[in-house]
Order: sequence, then structure tokens, then C-alpha cells
Amino acid sequence: MISRHARNTAAMRASPRCGARTRNGGACCAPAVHGKTRCRMHGGAARCGAPRGNRNARKHGRFTRDAIAERRAVRALLGETWDLLRELNSGE
Repeated sequence: MISRHARNTAAMRASPRCGARTRNGGACCAPAVHGKTRCRMHGGAARCGAPRGNRNARKHGRFTRDAIAERRAVRALLGETWDLLRELNSGE
């Protein structure tokens, strides 16, 4: 059966596409949410993402500025220690 219904899909096909990558490395073919660069499945939906003001950091303190600075200092100290150990081992 042949339909004589005119399909007006030009606007839908011309809409901007989601900028996300799929698991196989290809581009997501879904249309982006109006005013955003991602589709509803990749972060364009309303109220998606982290809350404003990083309220999650207040739950456990792991991502506060002080905690991040402390981890960086420990990492730098460990790096210096490893360098010193390599230096001592190469001198033997």
C-alpha cells in the first residue's frame, strides 16, 4: 500500500546533533536538546549534572580545596622520595 501522506521531516533531519561519542567511537545520532549541545541521554536533560555550588563536596569533604591541596602535597613528597630512592639505587 502506497501512502500519499507528505512526510515533513526536513526540520527534524536538519536539527543539530548531539556532540557525544558512543562506545564504539562514533558520533551520537540523536538530536540535541533545544539550547544545548547534548541529547537527553548524554546530559542535555533538565536538572542533570552536578548541583550548583558543589554540594556533594560537603558530604564527605574529599573534594574540598584543602583535601585536594593535601593530596597534591603528599603526591609531590612521594615523587621526591621515589626520585631519591632511584638516585641511591643507581649509585650502587
